[in-house]
Amino acid sequence: MAMKKKPVTGMKDILPREMEIRDYCIAKIKETYRKFGFTPIETPAVEHIENLSSKQGGENEKLIFKILKRGEKLQLETAKEEADLVDGGLRYDLTVPLCRFYSNNANELPGPFKALQMGSVWRADRPQRGRYRQFMQCDIDILGEPSNIAEIELILATTTLLGKLSFKNFTIRINDRRILKAMAAWSGFAEEDYDAVFIALDKMDKIGLDGVREELLSAGHPAESVEKYLQLFGGNAGDTAAIRTLAEKIGDFLPAEVVDGLVGIIDSVESAKTADFRMFFDPTLVRGMSYYTGPIFEISMDEYGGSVGGGGRYDEMIGRFTGQNTPACGFSIGFERIIMLLLEQDFQIPGTAGKTAYLVEKGTPAEKLGRIIRKAGEKREAGETVNIVMMKKNKKFQKDQLTQEGYDSIVEFFADKEVE
Repeated sequence: MAMKKKPVTGMKDILPREMEIRDYCIAKIKETYRKFGFTPIETPAVEHIENLSSKQGGENEKLIFKILKRGEKLQLETAKEEADLVDGGLRYDLTVPLCRFYSNNANELPGPFKALQMGSVWRADRPQRGRYRQFMQCDIDILGEPSNIAEIELILATTTLLGKLSFKNFTIRINDRRILKAMAAWSGFAEEDYDAVFIALDKMDKIGLDGVREELLSAGHPAESVEKYLQLFGGNAGDTAAIRTLAEKIGDFLPAEVVDGLVGIIDSVESAKTADFRMFFDPTLVRGMSYYTGPIFEISMDEYGGSVGGGGRYDEMIGRFTGQNTPACGFSIGFERIIMLLLEQDFQIPGTAGKTAYLVEKGTPAEKLGRIIRKAGEKREAGETVNIVMMKKNKKFQKDQLTQEGYDSIVEFFADKEVE
């Protein structure tokens, strides 16, 4: 049987041009986030299946790449259910592993702890533009900080980074899970139905108000509650005034500290931002993860037509590991989507040092070749990129190819001429 050349469905090979941009972005991410006090950490790609299936990851728990038990532990003949066969899985995000990491190492970490984590995650999702089954995630999280300074710092750090990567005129959409619950309660929905209501609401940008109405009614929710609920989305979006207006409508269902906290986040970010973006209160923003407990946010870019990052507060998740809740808040950028947009924009890495190619004629004596190699070494020590390659018969094609690879200087060395 012939070997297969193409990657597994949903995975991809990364060519040199993209790899250069990825390396540049990773360096810029680390540089920017470290200036905000975030500390790099790393967690394993494989997690306990119990942690990944703890009903904290929303729809992602249906997309886990599960790992069979190994060796004597794998008893195929006697297995009766999946738990008899599986004990681990590839992580589908970095948040669940971070909570396990913090729970295991909290005594050795400062408080609050500002974590920076980058790494591949895996989801058995349907591949599409900007979405793969293996992809890099980049998260920053603040653990142990109950005040909204955590949200403010996370948003400012992330938007500062995007500005450094030449992105402009994007939007940070923001909401609060407590506002979502207050709206549902005011409308008369039963608490056990909230998640189903939020799932329908999350489709607002795709199916519109009428589509959400139809979905809620077809699911058997009371018509009176549905109509009362949907009237809350008529114009109650935008700036902080929209939050106040919504709060007046639903009254005591929404605690004043929730409103003040969200307004404080927006005002503080707007006054301190350095990148070109706007904050936008969006009461239809849900975020799919059930572990969120407070403010939630997403990055929207017109160039992509969707979200390129998001996050929020998840104060109860670490408590699932330790029995004691710990304030926690995080922001993740869609690294792969950012890279895709930069490639589509033909992004050029700024301030790149010169790249020189040495073309060496076949038959050049060893002594002369040694001098050429030493000359290249001196330039490399000085910070330049030098690529030594043997001269081909079709020299014009070879030069064109090197130019396409970014070599702005090409020097030829012939066998019968001295090295300068």
